Amino acid sequence: MMMKNRKKILYIGNNLTKKTKYNTTLILLSNLLQKESFQVIISSDKINKSYRLVDMSYAVFKCRKKVDYILIDTYSTSNFYYALITSQLARIFKIKYIPILHGGNLPERLKSNTLLSSLIFKNSYKNIAPSNYLKEAFEGYGYKTEFIPNILEIENYNYKIRKIIKPRLLWVRAFKEIYNPTMAIRVLKLLKKKYPDATLCMVGPFVDDTYEQTKKLINKFNLQDSVELTGVLLKEQWHKRSEEFDIFINTTNFDNTPVSVMEVMALGLPVVSTNVGGLPFLIKDKFDGLLVPPLSPQLMVASIINILNAEHPNISLNARKKVEQFSWENNREKWLKILK
Repeated sequence: MMMKNRKKILYIGNNLTKKTKYNTTLILLSNLLQKESFQVIISSDKINKSYRLVDMSYAVFKCRKKVDYILIDTYSTSNFYYALITSQLARIFKIKYIPILHGGNLPERLKSNTLLSSLIFKNSYKNIAPSNYLKEAFEGYGYKTEFIPNILEIENYNYKIRKIIKPRLLWVRAFKEIYNPTMAIRVLKLLKKKYPDATLCMVGPFVDDTYEQTKKLINKFNLQDSVELTGVLLKEQWHKRSEEFDIFINTTNFDNTPVSVMEVMALGLPVVSTNVGGLPFLIKDKFDGLLVPPLSPQLMVASIINILNAEHPNISLNARKKVEQFSWENNREKWLKILK
């Protein structure tokens, strides 16, 4: 049922799709809400962080008498301050604002910045957590929080049945220290002792010096012929490339509920991931994926070998069934109830 009154929403977040080539959750949710007859204004697409903050703040001021709600993508790093400033402007102008919690290290932010966190999350209209990991963490600090998962347009994900699993690994993430890309190289080196034909494809933008560290490790271990670094690929491109690989590895040290992991679960790749942050809330170990401690390449290799030995034949099917719950159809009413 369509909304009778066209509610107006200002969505504050990093609208950097033109730069990164990634369609973010901001773009996806905005489009879905527009189809439900909401009017959605997005801020900001400024690349420079200082300009972006000014642009976001100005958007709140400019729209102060026009919008019913402000959605604010909220992260744990420096972008936390976007949420702090825009939320306090919303309070001044008496606009209902809704932080959408994305940062996997937000629980640490709650601990280290108690006062600033309280200013944002205690005074919000709603707090939305895309994982039960963050929901539990925020409720532990007394912040009422509702769980609505990141949305997957599941109809766009072609599930591939892999009858034969080979040691062809895929990694999709930004080359950034918290995502520990160098561990993927160490995993490949260890795996090649048993499977000399093992290969690895790493997809994602080069953000910090871990890209250079990764290249140095590749050269050190003489893996030049076994590793491909693609840089950024459009979602459709890496989804197509994923058909060439049989196992997805996620080496992150901190995380919430990464969309890339949800996507490969939808595509049929068995997942081996570190068990940090929200990942144990997304993946049930040995049922719809395999979990290992962070910074443990040997244990990740052992889990990969278990998959290659067909010890967990149903995990990819179970994973697909789980992420089908994250469709818009299954979560539409939750958003409409909040934005009524």
